Amino acid sequence: MAVEVRMRKGEPLEKALRRLKKKLDREGILRAVKAKRYFEKPCEIRRQKEKVAAFNNMLRQKRDVA
Repeated sequence: MAVEVRMRKGEPLEKALRRLKKKLDREGILRAVKAKRYFEKPCEIRRQKEKVAAFNNMLRQKRDVA
């Protein structure tokens, strides 16, 4: 799970950091680290998944009606 960003010649550090952050975000590494920060009970995980699914269904229905 090593992520590597090479500095380009003459590239500012801020731009390379931005590329690193985007790469970490796309691969879901930051999300996984934040999720493992503290223990979450299985029922809480299930409840969160159900909440996300209900929201996505609501958006899908809204889009189909319009």
